[in-house]
Amino acid sequence: MELSVYTIKGEDTGRKITLSDSVFSIEPNDHAIWLDVKQYRANNRQGTHKAKERSEMSGSTRKLGKQKGGGGARPGDINSPVRVGGARVFGPRPRDYSFKLNKKVKALARKSALAYKAIENAIIVVEDFAFETPKTKDFIVLANNLKVADKKSLFVLAEANKNVYLSARNLSNVKVVTISELNTYKVLDAKSLILTESSVAGIESILNA
Repeated sequence: MELSVYTIKGEDTGRKITLSDSVFSIEPNDHAIWLDVKQYRANNRQGTHKAKERSEMSGSTRKLGKQKGGGGARPGDINSPVRVGGARVFGPRPRDYSFKLNKKVKALARKSALAYKAIENAIIVVEDFAFETPKTKDFIVLANNLKVADKKSLFVLAEANKNVYLSARNLSNVKVVTISELNTYKVLDAKSLILTESSVAGIESILNA
């Protein structure tokens, strides 16, 4: 698959870049995508939820009625789960939601996500760029030139660039990541995927390893 390379002004450089068929043109595997996204979201959960159970609540343990003869269920103390304001049964406890996923499955999921973007013609390749100083206005101009200002966009750089990151940080519909931070969830969450020339080679090198 060949794509044109654009400048940060949105002009065609006249150069073409060939995307690897083994990464961008595979048959997408929806189950691998589901597993990878599930793991990503599970790993982001704090798991610090906690509800007090019967033994942890404050309140009198006095028996509220006779054992027999009341015509109903045997009455317990005021913390009984069947009473209004009583304890919760099997409430949430702190836990770790993370789980293991094989590297090959994760790689397949990322390839599948990239393949979907290629099918949707949602990939733009731009020449490598950097900003001399952090300036949000410059990044807005860049997004307008590439015609992605009104879309949720993911910019992928080969290496971390602090000025580019800071320039995009205040824009709600823009995310800037390096190739090492690229994951299935972020790719699918974006409407447009903007890759720098050097990041294409880096992505292919990682996913074809």
